[in-house]
Amino acid sequence: MDVSDLTDRLLLAIPKKGRLNEHCLTLLKGADIQFHRRNRLDIALSTNLPVAIVFLPAADIATYVGRGNVDLGITGEDVIAEAVADDVDAGSEGEAKVEVLTKLGFGRCKLCVQVPVASGVTRARDLVGKRIVTSFGNVSKRFFDALEAAAASTTTIHHASGSVEAACALGLADGIVDLVESGETMREARLHAISTLLTSEAVLIANAAKYSSTTTNQTKLIDTLRRRIEGVVAAQKYLLCNYNIHREKLKDAVKITPGRKAPTVSPLEDEEWVAVSAMVLKSEAASVMDRLEAVGASDVLVFQIHNSRVV
Repeated sequence: MDVSDLTDRLLLAIPKKGRLNEHCLTLLKGADIQFHRRNRLDIALSTNLPVAIVFLPAADIATYVGRGNVDLGITGEDVIAEAVADDVDAGSEGEAKVEVLTKLGFGRCKLCVQVPVASGVTRARDLVGKRIVTSFGNVSKRFFDALEAAAASTTTIHHASGSVEAACALGLADGIVDLVESGETMREARLHAISTLLTSEAVLIANAAKYSSTTTNQTKLIDTLRRRIEGVVAAQKYLLCNYNIHREKLKDAVKITPGRKAPTVSPLEDEEWVAVSAMVLKSEAASVMDRLEAVGASDVLVFQIHNSRVV
């Protein structure tokens, strides 16, 4: 690929592998950002928008966006917290600052202090002055620095890449700081969480300085991408519910399906009945249908939303 192919294109970084990659590919497809990635190439040019997709390790995306090497990125809030701290501590005058444009609703997890269940430790402050192993050294240091303010001991924080669950069992640590999703891995390692440093999910980010000083065309394109992605996220969260209801029962039905702003109510040929259409949360759809049936609604149908524009 010729570097000149990237001229006048926005660079959007996404994780190159793993579950975040799969979610991102689905998101971009839903937003109609079309591209074809050639084998062994980590850059793909969009065929319908002036955008280039850059495939990077998820842990590096916040740094690349923060330093302005790419314009936009999708990564976890946990990665951002660690990367921004890293750049600031390194004396880069805050150049790793990023702006979160929107949350994406996937990749949810917690960064927790974990200790062996058999240790009897129940408070993070009891680990002050002891050994911690983590791949989130900066976030962990800030957390334990605050606890050390009231103690005379210094906590030793060792950095380890990859899985750190075995550190306690191997005698390398008294506790770890690691991500918890379902908690299954933590339980298998006979660990339990005693404190949460932060909660995280995947987000769309932009370089703060660049975003505030971009040209009009760049700003329009960034906002177009943001709105498309937000539309896909909303579509994944909601279903469209349609039903018929007697006018006398309309108020009761609207309480069940208020919609995001208000439901759409349309007259039917039978003047005593109306048709109602409203977005409902996918997680509540079955319950909503049950409640509508109970108040007299008929022909209750729910439809998948493939894309949307909602405010």
